[in-house]
Amino acid sequence: MTLYDQTIAVYRQSLKTLSGILDKAAAHEKGPSLLEARLAEDMHPLATQIRFVGNLPGEAMERLTGRSFTSREENDTSFADAKQALADIDEFLASIEAAELKDAGETMVLDIPNGMEFTLKVEEYVRDWSIPNFYFHLTTAYAILRSEGVELGKADFMSHMFKYVTKGPDS
Repeated sequence: MTLYDQTIAVYRQSLKTLSGILDKAAAHEKGPSLLEARLAEDMHPLATQIRFVGNLPGEAMERLTGRSFTSREENDTSFADAKQALADIDEFLASIEAAELKDAGETMVLDIPNGMEFTLKVEEYVRDWSIPNFYFHLTTAYAILRSEGVELGKADFMSHMFKYVTKGPDS
């Protein structure tokens, strides 16, 4: 499996998953107030989790390709705006060609806002930082909505698997 397969394909599939989940959230009786919901007082609200899910693939591609990316600093105030932001990053990801990604064995430096710095190989960055961080915020968004009563299940989180179904449970 290539770095392209491990990043672009994963990000794009998961952005679609979050977009579908947000459709259910938008239809929920609590509506836009869900954007301020959080799992715990010391955690970011849903709107920030969505913003992070949108920013992380662009930040990764900036590191992995050298393409310029500007992270969004402000949270969206509507589900429509959040879905548009996810569609925008998906469009950005769709424009990236596999040949643009750095060599998996190349060494890179990851510096994060709190001042910490990590030196690791590109493949380690993808495996140990980028993908887990992305899934953390995606899963947290899902968990916030579940905790607020939005009717979501594993099938919503794993909706991409339905393209592989060859036999149903009632077959």
